[in-house]
Amino acid sequence: MSITLTILILTVLISLQGFKNMNVIERLKHHPWSEHNKKEYYRLLASGFVHANTTHLFINAFVLYMFGMHIESVFKALYGSGMGPVYFIFMYCSAIVVADMPTHFRYKNSFSYSAVGASGATSALVLIYCLLDPWSWFLYPPVPAIIFAAGFIYYSHWADKRQYGDGIGHSAHLFGALYGILFILLTKPVMIMNFVSKIMEGPQWPPPFF
Repeated sequence: MSITLTILILTVLISLQGFKNMNVIERLKHHPWSEHNKKEYYRLLASGFVHANTTHLFINAFVLYMFGMHIESVFKALYGSGMGPVYFIFMYCSAIVVADMPTHFRYKNSFSYSAVGASGATSALVLIYCLLDPWSWFLYPPVPAIIFAAGFIYYSHWADKRQYGDGIGHSAHLFGALYGILFILLTKPVMIMNFVSKIMEGPQWPPPFF
């Protein structure tokens, strides 16, 4: 079984347990006050495996499956069949932690703040995809990947700065996305030239379904 499917199944099973028993979510959620004052740092990672509701779970599970399978195969090509899965697991799990760190420091003295979900890691997957193939077209919104990436980062930064009250963890999206890009560029610097080469090829025509 692929690493992506293993993570997906684990996430779904733990999240479903959380839906049935709120104590599971309470124990695993990202809660900066508990992390800082009670040293429950495990929450920084565990929070990526529980979700607020079925819609939240479905979105992250869908993105994980659609992009994770592709990125996992790319990692095997980049780092080798032996180390590729190791790098993939490390990137995914560390993206959850890194994406939570800004809110950890921002709300470490606020008992009321908490968050759940794998959005930091799934954002990392999406932006890695955009880095690898910047001119591929997204089905929704119907734009090239490089345009989607720029818009995603800009909007996440804008909404996070204004603490936009839509219930979405824009900070996790932003820092997860940036971490995904940095992870690839720092572990495989050659991908910088790959990105430049892809950009120089210019945009592609939209596929027939547009």
